[in-house]
Amino acid sequence: MHGKKCATITAMEYVFLKSLLIIFSVSAFVVFVLHRFRIPSLVGFLVAGVVIGPYGMGIIKDTHAVEMLAEIGVILLLFTVGIEFSIARLLRMKKAVVAGGGLQMILTIAFIVGAGLFAAVKTADAVFFGFLVALSSTAIVLKLLAEKGETDSPHGRVMVGILIFQDLCIVPLMLLIPALSGAGVTALDIAIKMGKAALIIAVVLVSARWFVPVLLHQVVHTRSRELFIITIIILCMGIALLTSRFGLSLALGAFLAGLIISESEYAHQATADILPFKDSFIGLFFVSVGMLMDVSYMTDNCQKIAIAVAAIFALKVITGIAAPLLIGTPLRASVHAGLGLAQIGEFSFVLAEAGRASALLSDDIYQVFLSSSVMTMMATPFVLKSAPSLSAWITSRQLLKKVNRLRRLSEAEGFPRKKQDHVIIIGFGLNGRNLAKVLKESEIPYAALEMNSDTVREMKKKGEPIYYGDGTNKEILEKLNIKKARLLVVAISDPASTRRIVSVARHENPDIHIIVRTRYQTEVEDLVALGANEVIPEEFETSIEIFARVLDRYRFPRNVIMDMAERIRSNSYTALRSIDLPKRHLFAQDTLVPEIEMDGIKVQESSPLAGRSIAELGIRKKTGVTIIAVRRGETVVTNPDPDFRLQAGDIVLFTGSMKNMDKATAYFTKGSTIHEG
Repeated sequence: MHGKKCATITAMEYVFLKSLLIIFSVSAFVVFVLHRFRIPSLVGFLVAGVVIGPYGMGIIKDTHAVEMLAEIGVILLLFTVGIEFSIARLLRMKKAVVAGGGLQMILTIAFIVGAGLFAAVKTADAVFFGFLVALSSTAIVLKLLAEKGETDSPHGRVMVGILIFQDLCIVPLMLLIPALSGAGVTALDIAIKMGKAALIIAVVLVSARWFVPVLLHQVVHTRSRELFIITIIILCMGIALLTSRFGLSLALGAFLAGLIISESEYAHQATADILPFKDSFIGLFFVSVGMLMDVSYMTDNCQKIAIAVAAIFALKVITGIAAPLLIGTPLRASVHAGLGLAQIGEFSFVLAEAGRASALLSDDIYQVFLSSSVMTMMATPFVLKSAPSLSAWITSRQLLKKVNRLRRLSEAEGFPRKKQDHVIIIGFGLNGRNLAKVLKESEIPYAALEMNSDTVREMKKKGEPIYYGDGTNKEILEKLNIKKARLLVVAISDPASTRRIVSVARHENPDIHIIVRTRYQTEVEDLVALGANEVIPEEFETSIEIFARVLDRYRFPRNVIMDMAERIRSNSYTALRSIDLPKRHLFAQDTLVPEIEMDGIKVQESSPLAGRSIAELGIRKKTGVTIIAVRRGETVVTNPDPDFRLQAGDIVLFTGSMKNMDKATAYFTKGSTIHEG
């Protein structure tokens, strides 16, 4: 008997591993092929699921195990999203979460119920179908926003806020299914379960401040990476399981777990350790969604499904635009958010299964819903990719243009009309605030523009000249007196908006100096072509800072390091692809006199110091430093005579106080006269 049981387990393990191997192999092949056509990997996973699933080629018939692993993928995705947020940041987004998410859900369900009543569908069935359509895909949207670096953009914040509210709504929606099916559930039962859910959320969030930071500190103190990873996984899975036990979704629990860890100093390390697991399992989630699609049913009912997809897409775009607009989000960001939320969500499948069991969905409607849902998910990457241009086109339509102009004019009240020779800062995040602080201390006039109304309100109380508005709009920039501004600094996390702002600003003021911060180097050339004078990509500026500090520790002359950094910046960072620095052994001062604090300078070809003697230059008299050695080629001349003439390419080593060495560096670099004292 025991032998048979072991044999059964072994056979199950074999089938499970075989299924995993097939899934990853087919997924890798499909993703690779589609990548050649620049089709997102997410679509590749969905297509792979359709191909190998029970309704495709039937290579995998039992999808239960795959669905379990897919659930882990969603848990890990929401966990990492929670880590990237913080409770304070979530509270700042309360308008987008509560008002935006609430309006989107109410409007969508109301539209569906109205259409159902018009078509003589039972009210309970129409309400339930409204539940299904109202939800959007947290997994897909957050993944795409993260890949594009737009999570903290204006439309990104709105989309994330609405998605969080939708995930919170899973609990009441699941509780309402028995009531809609006529199972005799009372309002008291629902209230009790909702109270339990609110209590468990409160307990979880309170632990963020007291229990978890202490636990993680003790774990990190052991210096065991394995223990740290295990603890993070326990917190993620444990809190997800706890919330599920009280009727909330596993994904919401994982998000709360991430929020807890985000309050500690170990959040970045936790993200780095979990990321490989998340990327592997999230692929399984999309494969499992693809497996749901019945290809034969879709082929036989393609017209019906096409109508359903079009109706869902149109309705969700309308409500997705209307909800942000009603809470004061600019039109362009609202349109972008509406387009991004136009798909059916993964939790709708959970609701659909429960509704089918409660006879709220017929088999035929269920199949139409599944097929149309997967189609909307497949379309999402393409819709989001084209969303910037689509939102610009939609907002340019005549009627919407008039509405938008009226809104912008009302938003622009109180803008500075007489400022001139000032700096305009677009975006008041960390970079914008730091710049504003320096400008204020330097008594340079400036005005800031921000699309987060909470930030504007908070900063206005602190006396900042900050205004609410969309920098892509010409009227708003005119209110900031763009035509008389000296500089424009764009420091936002929205690549599409950044390009639009640069283009509009350059058109309005051909003489303005535009400095742009961007996240990726690939944006540099496009922004320069649109009119930006300087583009600062974060990833390459970090590289410059790192290599400068490393070379400094190896005693490279500072003017060599500064020259290299300047050449990289002046050539749009292309010099990083081929760095030509002199070899370290040519001027390794630490091997000469390691106990003395010193600095070094390389005499450049164009330097007016070349060909002049040390006595003629009066280096000690003018700068206060003492030259202790000059390296020329492979030869080192220690304590050179006053008559020693410098040549281009010489490495001059000198010692003195830090202040005097800085003075000598400027003297050698610029060749200008330095006053004594």
